[in-house]
Amino acid sequence: MNTAPRPALQRTLHTEADTLALGAALARTVPGGAGDALVVYLQGELGSGKTTLARALLRELGAQGTVRSPSYTLVESYELAACRVLHLDLYRLRDAAELEHLGLRDELRAGVLLLVEWPERAASALPVPDLRILLSIDEGAVQPGRQARLSAVSAVGQSWLEGLRASEPAGTVSSYPA
Repeated sequence: MNTAPRPALQRTLHTEADTLALGAALARTVPGGAGDALVVYLQGELGSGKTTLARALLRELGAQGTVRSPSYTLVESYELAACRVLHLDLYRLRDAAELEHLGLRDELRAGVLLLVEWPERAASALPVPDLRILLSIDEGAVQPGRQARLSAVSAVGQSWLEGLRASEPAGTVSSYPA
């Protein structure tokens, strides 16, 4: 039996609608039954689409009303039918120790999805992600847009990527070695 990890997924996001579609697809394929919180790192430069992707995922999971960016509050919490979602934006974090005041450690349990923008600002204080999504602006392309690279870090993350692969129409998601 081959247990080698499958390659990461890469997807070109030409428009905001493509980013929204990826967020919705991620929500539809969230793996169930994890013993701990599911952790997703959303990484990329300013304006690369991290919050847009998170909003689409939250909407697809059933978030109603305004889905706020946690840029100033650091965390926004959503009690949804499928799970509890904590959306963090650590861009303004001055020190990883500031996370201790959020009580994040108490939230790391089954039934919680943790979406973390700018995780590199507090990597030492965060749990290891199940899924890492790197968004980049692709200005040099013939049709400018963004690139999304999704990498599994855990077995649960790998299961999530497999579900995403299986759910996407042919040609939508391309693979390449991690």
